[in-house]
Amino acid sequence: MTTKRVLLPLATAALAATAILGVIALPAQAALRHLDGTVLSKDAADHSFRITTQGGNRLRVKVNSSTRFQRISGGFSGLHRGLGVEVEARETANGLLATKVEARQGGGGDDKGGGGGDDGPNHT
Repeated sequence: MTTKRVLLPLATAALAATAILGVIALPAQAALRHLDGTVLSKDAADHSFRITTQGGNRLRVKVNSSTRFQRISGGFSGLHRGLGVEVEARETANGLLATKVEARQGGGGDDKGGGGGDDGPNHT
C-alpha cells in the first residue's frame, strides 16, 4: 500500500509537468504560414498591409521590427498596391504577423528590389 501512496503523487506530478511543458512549448511551435498574394493596401499607422491571396482571400498582415524584407527597396515603405509578394507569417492573438515579406519575381507588380536569380532552397 505504501508503494501506491508514493507512486500516485509522483505520477500526478509527472503528468502535471508534462502538461505545463506542453503549454509553454506551444507558442514556440506556432507554424509559419506561407502566403502568395498581391498587396491591396498599406496602413503605416497600424504597421500592417492587406493582400489578396492567389486563392482570392483578403488578409491583413502586421509587421514589426523583426520582419525581414527581401527584394523590396525601402522595406515596409516599399510595399505598394499591386506588388506581388510571398509572405511567411505566424498566427498571433492579434492576427497574422509577418516574419518575412519578399517581392515575387515575374508578374504581380514591380519588385523595385533589383531581383536576383537565387530564391533559395525552398522556392520552386
